[in-house]
Amino acid sequence: MNSLTGLRFVLLLTVWASTSPTVAGAQTAPVLPSPLSLGDVIRLAGEKRDEIQAARARVRAGEQRPTIVSALADPMFSPSLDHLPFMLGGADVSFAFEQQIPLSGIRGHRRASALADVDRLRGQANQATLDVGIQAANAFLMLQERRRTAGLVAEQILFARDVVSAANARYASGTAPQSDVLRAEVEVARFEALARALVGQVRGAEAMLNTSLALDPDGPVPALASLTFAQPPPPWSVIKAALTSRPELVAGRAEIVRAEADVEAMRDMFRPMALVRTGPSYTMAEGRGWMAMFGISLPIWRDKLHAGVAEAQAMRAMSEADLRAMTRMIEGDAAAAVSQLQASRDRQAALTTDVLPRARLAIEPAVAGYTAGQLPLVSVIEAVQALWLVQADLIAADTELGLAWARLGRAIGSYEAIVQ
Repeated sequence: MNSLTGLRFVLLLTVWASTSPTVAGAQTAPVLPSPLSLGDVIRLAGEKRDEIQAARARVRAGEQRPTIVSALADPMFSPSLDHLPFMLGGADVSFAFEQQIPLSGIRGHRRASALADVDRLRGQANQATLDVGIQAANAFLMLQERRRTAGLVAEQILFARDVVSAANARYASGTAPQSDVLRAEVEVARFEALARALVGQVRGAEAMLNTSLALDPDGPVPALASLTFAQPPPPWSVIKAALTSRPELVAGRAEIVRAEADVEAMRDMFRPMALVRTGPSYTMAEGRGWMAMFGISLPIWRDKLHAGVAEAQAMRAMSEADLRAMTRMIEGDAAAAVSQLQASRDRQAALTTDVLPRARLAIEPAVAGYTAGQLPLVSVIEAVQALWLVQADLIAADTELGLAWARLGRAIGSYEAIVQ
């Protein structure tokens, strides 16, 4: 019995070990690459967001429309009792198959209109991909800014504590008043309060990034990679050439093609529709036989048909005007994105190469002067605050530069051209 019980226990452990990883694996969230780059975020957003899945489903649905709208009308089977004598001595009956056949190219024009509509839906799907990409890029850059700011605050806390230690040393030696110690401790408390606030801000930014990637908002976010972009920005001639493939313009051109096909389809309504009916029949007098009938519609209500053509032509004119206006707006948006990118690059370069080195140079003399008793504590605090402001400005400038690059990619219609 003991050996049997032990065998059952081993079997239970085996079953548990074989099933538990499967269940856990089904509930495990997707693992993000580490470090997570801006290019990874844009790519994952385009793959996972439900908006993209919905747009692709609309495209798949639209791809079925050309077959639907260009097909002939369903044939009709019509059993008919043509003659039934009162004496009920027999009956004349027939079985007809009826089919409507257009005598124009309306089926082809309807198919062309539906195919153009598919191109419009594809353009809208690509536009949705670009939109979720810029949203994910904003969330990535926001989180990176929050994390860098939290790291900077941690450095400032350590430095402020060193200042407190120096003030305590001078106060103990009788060369500085107690107010210096209290003032230095205020700086430590201020930065510690900012650090506590940044914890919640970082968590909120992580939730936004996870949401932009269609993940659980409470899921972990790995370390973020530093930003790398194509250098220098593409010239305006390259950008303007790339604008022609913007999904909005692709959808606009498809609208024009669709409107032109609708105009031709409405013009085909002036042409008649043929009706063919045929099938076996039976009469009491002649017996079995075959019947056939050919009919043709009479499109005599011309005012209605002319109004339909005029409506389609107005829709075509509207689509052409919309495309021209959209083209101007897209070119203006791209030009503004290039100018904003250049301004962000200039600001970031100035802070990195000129302002930040100067702010760092002011720290060591101020600390040395205070330690030697030659400068008051306020000089050290002012130097530290100046450095803090410059470093915070540099983080904001880096974030703004990343946003400018992302906006340029959205304006061009492709992030691959800018994100390395």
